[in-house]
Amino acid sequence: MSCDRPIGLFDSGMGGLSVMREVRCLLPAEDLLYFADSAYCPYGSKPPEVIRARAFAIGDFLIAKGVKMIVIASNTTTVASLDAARKRFHIPVVGVEPAVKPAVSATCNGNIGVLATGVTLAGERFSHLLEKFGDGVNVYTQPCPGLVELVEAGKHESPEAEALISRYLDPMLAREVDTIVLGCTHYPFLRPLVEKQAGSGIKVIDTGEAVAKQVARVLKEMEIAAKNNKPGRESFYTSGDPSVVEPVVRFLWGDSQLTVKKWSVNKS
Repeated sequence: MSCDRPIGLFDSGMGGLSVMREVRCLLPAEDLLYFADSAYCPYGSKPPEVIRARAFAIGDFLIAKGVKMIVIASNTTTVASLDAARKRFHIPVVGVEPAVKPAVSATCNGNIGVLATGVTLAGERFSHLLEKFGDGVNVYTQPCPGLVELVEAGKHESPEAEALISRYLDPMLAREVDTIVLGCTHYPFLRPLVEKQAGSGIKVIDTGEAVAKQVARVLKEMEIAAKNNKPGRESFYTSGDPSVVEPVVRFLWGDSQLTVKKWSVNKS
């Protein structure tokens, strides 16, 4: 497999950009191809079989584009499809999961809060995380409907976002959590509001950096890391309306010149 091929990342929408940001920071020479499945966003309320079908369709598209690795930059999609995707595709597939293990290491009082989608919290993968790492701590979970949609609309700093975060955090703060896990890749864009409302004494953790390190490990183990020192390029695709998606991607990624191309399951 050519080392010059891009890494493909995807999410239901813009949330996976938080993971892609960490991958870019750690691996500046890699070409990155991002797919936002905006026409089907959000995934959090959809049945697992629907999410899995979308993951397969997007994975097929990314492979057709020549990627050397797929990063499922979505906790919800990882829960629904990671194992099946690894069986289906002939290239490495990396997923994400809520940072329960780091949170257990970080907590001082044994009280941890996890903000995530309902699909993530109800999935077997999350249950296994709690069984493996949650012994001896109290883990309080909170599904957060509405937050993904606000990030998708570029309203992650809005009064609406602040009000929703307050609603979801207050029960956790009442239980005296000292560590909060952002268990959805959209939520790092809400981190400033979460930290503001949680207060300076509470640690906030997400998985973007850990995923980037895993991507780097797999590239090295398989000897498919980029060999040159030139800055990597980014390309962006969506199943939604580029005229709607592009301004938000530009804002979140911090590049006013980037373009987002259209793709649907019936086109390649």
